[in-house]
Amino acid sequence: MLNKKTEVMSEPLQPEPPLGDGGLPEGVPTPPLAGIAPGAATEVDPFDPETANNQPAKPPQRLGEKLISLGLISPDQLQVVLTEQRSSKKLLGAILVEMGFITESALGEVLAESSGTKKFDPKVSMLDSAVVRRVPKEVAARHKVILVAIDHEVAMLAMADVYNVLAIDQVRRHLPRSLKIVPVYCTDTEIFELIDQYYDYEISVDGILREIETGIRENNKLDGRAEGYVNPTVRLVNSLLVDAIKTGASDIHFEPEGSFLRVRYRIDGEMTQVRAFHRDYWQAMVVRIKIMASMNIAEARYPQDGRISYNVLGREVDFRVATLPTVHGENIVMRLLDKAKSLVPLESLGFSEHNISILKKLLKRPEGIIIMTGPTGSGKTTTLYSVLNYINTIGVNIMTLEDPVEYQLALIRQSNVREGTGLDFVNGIKSLMRQDPDIIFVGEVRDEETALMAIRAALTGHQVFTTLHTNDALGAVPRLSDIGVPAHLLAGSLIGCMAQRLARKLCKFCKQAHQADAEECHILNVDAAKPPTIYKPVGCPKCSNKGYKGRTAVIEILRVDQGMDELITTGATRRAMMEHAIKHGFVTMQQDGVTKVLAGDISLEELISTIDLTDRL
Repeated sequence: MLNKKTEVMSEPLQPEPPLGDGGLPEGVPTPPLAGIAPGAATEVDPFDPETANNQPAKPPQRLGEKLISLGLISPDQLQVVLTEQRSSKKLLGAILVEMGFITESALGEVLAESSGTKKFDPKVSMLDSAVVRRVPKEVAARHKVILVAIDHEVAMLAMADVYNVLAIDQVRRHLPRSLKIVPVYCTDTEIFELIDQYYDYEISVDGILREIETGIRENNKLDGRAEGYVNPTVRLVNSLLVDAIKTGASDIHFEPEGSFLRVRYRIDGEMTQVRAFHRDYWQAMVVRIKIMASMNIAEARYPQDGRISYNVLGREVDFRVATLPTVHGENIVMRLLDKAKSLVPLESLGFSEHNISILKKLLKRPEGIIIMTGPTGSGKTTTLYSVLNYINTIGVNIMTLEDPVEYQLALIRQSNVREGTGLDFVNGIKSLMRQDPDIIFVGEVRDEETALMAIRAALTGHQVFTTLHTNDALGAVPRLSDIGVPAHLLAGSLIGCMAQRLARKLCKFCKQAHQADAEECHILNVDAAKPPTIYKPVGCPKCSNKGYKGRTAVIEILRVDQGMDELITTGATRRAMMEHAIKHGFVTMQQDGVTKVLAGDISLEELISTIDLTDRL
């Protein structure tokens, strides 16, 4: 390892004059680099070509003056550094760090802000080694750069000197010309540590396992506590997390058995075993995961909950971690909360044009309650977050109560519910009502008191969203009545119910067309004399030979109009309410699913396993 404090900054491209701007001679214009304008605002998104280009330039401020104005150094310290610089010809920032007048991280923040780039923090980031190694180690070490991520035709390059055009040209030789290189600032020390981690250590799961086996034989102990990348347990856990994100998993299951550990991913709703480890590895992995999730590593008798936030593959990903003691050891499940993939526009959820139109009509109502129903894992929260994003503007105040907050949304005030601490759903709604909200999202209606508070919020002029566990949209009405909500209150406040399931989409590269047979026509409720063309899964490398890739929503939206209000108030039967709804354009989940089968989006087998079609079988 290099002596980071002294060596990494000791070879400037050119001498820095007194009070120079980050090492550039006074009077020399700051070169525009890879779409980043000098002095641009720090809110530039490096993966957004629209915001990465054409940022308004600010007049450059000299580094020494800026540090003094921020109170990071004093004028006399600057004079000492300038005197030293005249004899050493080193960069101003390097001397400040060597003399201990400023920390390397603080200097990095100032340089990043003055250059208009983002500051890359490796402490909360996990990189894909395959991406990092696209740039040879000698190029990375010579120019103090490391390739952080590639996304949407943009390559994010962490650099110690974001103005080093030569370094960017050298990196460009190893990447496709179509990629746009966007620099982000990273200190010299962090760059060399990353190079050490991703080039000098084994990063494949199999290689790490061999390394751990050697350690077990020699020491019979690998506790996973060491934070450094030298610890193979750290690399093993990181590799599994990165692999889960790359494969599109929504959950990682670590399941200890008598003599081995099973690791399974949930991909597109289906559990898939990806690997089995010997039980000797598990204790060290448990400790490492608990440290990452800020859990008590000494407690193994009781369940624990935690959360991990990391920048992975160039985007921020949260992991919600839950442990559970079992007879074979602690079972751990990690829910992956990838905001970039999970928060999608309303039009991209798979809704039909009819359902999109109905939903937008419901959202135009200024007050009332909209209920999303469905079992666990049916995408209720994702859909409601997309709805909140759709209506989220600077002109409205949106507040939420969630258990827990899954995705943090801009402009929205989000609160975690903590049962037993005074902030439960009931007290939370009371508190929210004093925060001048326009729209309220209550994570779940679980009891009579919560339901009544949500209804009262809707009756007092607020738009309220919540979730409920029922089989279909119409089932929300009797369910709320069973909880204890009077019919006359429900009829006056309920404006819509939605029910949703998630069905796996057919892989568009390998799905196979065939004519529906008589039985399939009966299930689809179409004329067997004119059988439609439907599709079935086959399997190819692009879908991991499963025949399915991704999921889509099968949904029904019940609009509560005046006629339905009267039926609810008078306690009408379910049949009467269903007939009224269908007469006024209600499309059931069954019919929505059939439409997707006929369109070739999902298979008939997947539809049968997703929603109840027993009346047609």
